[in-house]
This record gives sequence, C-alpha cells and structure tokens, in this order.
Amino acid sequence: TVFCVCFSGVCGGEFSVLRSPQSVVFRDGSWPIPGERIPDVAALTMGFSVEEDLPWPGLAVGDLFHRPQATVLVTVKGVDKLPVKGLSYPIENAVPFSLDSVANAIHTLFSEETPVVLQLAPSEERVYMVGKANTVFEDLSVTLRQLRNRLFQDSSILSSLPLSSLSRNNEVDLLFLSELQVLRDIASLLSRHKHLAKDHSPDLYSLELSGLEEIGKRYGEDSQQFKDASQILVDSLQKFADEMFNLYGGNAVVEVVAVKEFNSPLSRKTRSILQASQSTKENPYNLAYPYNYDYSVIFNIVLWMMIGLALAVIVISYNLWNMDPGYDSIIYRMTNQKIRMD
Repeated sequence: TVFCVCFSGVCGGEFSVLRSPQSVVFRDGSWPIPGERIPDVAALTMGFSVEEDLPWPGLAVGDLFHRPQATVLVTVKGVDKLPVKGLSYPIENAVPFSLDSVANAIHTLFSEETPVVLQLAPSEERVYMVGKANTVFEDLSVTLRQLRNRLFQDSSILSSLPLSSLSRNNEVDLLFLSELQVLRDIASLLSRHKHLAKDHSPDLYSLELSGLEEIGKRYGEDSQQFKDASQILVDSLQKFADEMFNLYGGNAVVEVVAVKEFNSPLSRKTRSILQASQSTKENPYNLAYPYNYDYSVIFNIVLWMMIGLALAVIVISYNLWNMDPGYDSIIYRMTNQKIRMD
C-alpha cells in the first residue's frame, strides 16, 4: 500500500523527509533536487521505474524486496521552508509537478486490487478519488462549504487547536484551518479501515495546501498571524506524519514540499505534428535513434537466455557423443543378452 500526500508549490523551496522506513534510504546532505524530478523520487521510493535516470545523491539504493506501503508527499504554498523534523534538501527550478505518472503506474501494476488513490486541493475544490478511496473517504469534506461546516462541528480542530492570533470569524483564517481539518480527517477515516494498510496494493494520496499563502497575502509575512499559522501548520504536519507512519506499521514515507511560488504555470507536454519533419533535418546522417531505458533489461534477458541455451546444447551433445549404448541407453538394453548368445 503506498500513500502519497502532495503539498505542491516550488520556487526556491525545500524538499523534506519527515518519516521513512529502513527500506528507503535518504542521505544527509544539502544536494539540490530539481523540482520537475520530485515525482520520480516518489516513484523510486515506491519501487517503480522512471524513464530517465535520477542522478541525485540524496536517495540511496534501499531494500529492493521491501517497498513502503505508503508514501506521503506534501506540498505547501506560500513559504520557502518549514522547520520540520527530518532531512531537508533545497529545490532548484521550482516548477509545478504532478503525480499522475505515479498514479498511472499504480493502476497499471495493481489494476485488479483496486488501490486507494486520492488527490485533493481543498482551496480549489479539486478532488480525484479512485478505487477504494471512494468508499473510505466518501465522508471527507471537499468543497469550501463542506469544509466550513466541518469546522463548526463538535469534533473539529477548533475545540482542541490553539488559535493564538487567528480568528474564527475571518474567511482566510477559516480556509487555513479547514485544510488542517482535512489532514486530521484523512488520518481518522483511514484508521477506521486499517485493513487497507495491510494489503499488497500501493495507495497514493496527493494533497495541496494554500491556506498559509492566503494568510501571508492577507496579513503579511511579518505578521503575528503568519508566524502563528506557520507554527500550527508545522505541528499539524508532524502529527499527521506520525499518525500515517503508525497506521502503516512504520512502513510509510512522509515527504513535504514547501515553496514560495512556482516559476511557471503547470502545463501539459504536447507533441506537434511538425516534429516529424523537423526530426529529419535534425538528423541528416540517418543515425540510429537513442535506446530507451528498457533496452538494458531486454538485452540482458536475451543475452543470458542465448548463453544458457548454447551451454545446454553443448552439454547434451557431449553426453550423447560419449554415451555407451550397452550401458547408458535403454534402446539396446533388451537386446544385449541376445547379442552375447549369438
């Protein structure tokens, strides 16, 4: 089971690892990670392959036979870094990213087991649920009206969270608090379905928070409200990471991406129909196309299969050539006595 919560927003930001199992090894260092390769880091920690090699020394080769059941990736907008506990790496070229490729890999490899996939951006009322997430998180608040109503229920975080300088009567403050409520509700709903953490299919959760960014715009980043909100968010993220880590029996990766703003808007890669004619001009010598990342795997399979078949033919031929028909072959065993009598 793989769990992924995504707080997206990267521009001179920071990538932090709050919790991780022993099978996933992150090295302590200040190596910058490209913003567009963050989904590849999530895929590699889950044991999936990526199209291009990731020459980032922060992620080491862990236990290939024990992959995490949950990977939690959190993206928080409006701040360059958060004082969370764990390893942190600077982000270069902070661009918007998507975990769609990771979700597609999960659907391809575990299509029959209906894994949990949840992608949620509360402030934008954007939600995407697939598989068992439709039943587990059917009561999760996803619209702004639902989030506001959830805050004023008896079991909300308003009854236990120290608001400090934040107000219950301000819409910006309520938006920030509602995102924290979503964190608590996700862990609470998942705790009612603990069997999902013990199955063999990976789960993916992607969550984008922008409430802190709105507080910074409303009060200013030097205001007491922004400082209090930042501290409350750090405490909530740390508690959420511990809860998810424990729900999955210590076999979960919890990651947080903090970013001030994106360098460029999120755009999908498209292919132009003019590329076919341009490729001929770019390759005037008719050179072979570059091999993809599957080439080495296929080459090794074919190579060692041919070597094994060749060795088998040699051994069989040698034994047949040196075989004694009178002792080794059942074909002549029944006629051996008659030959002696003659």
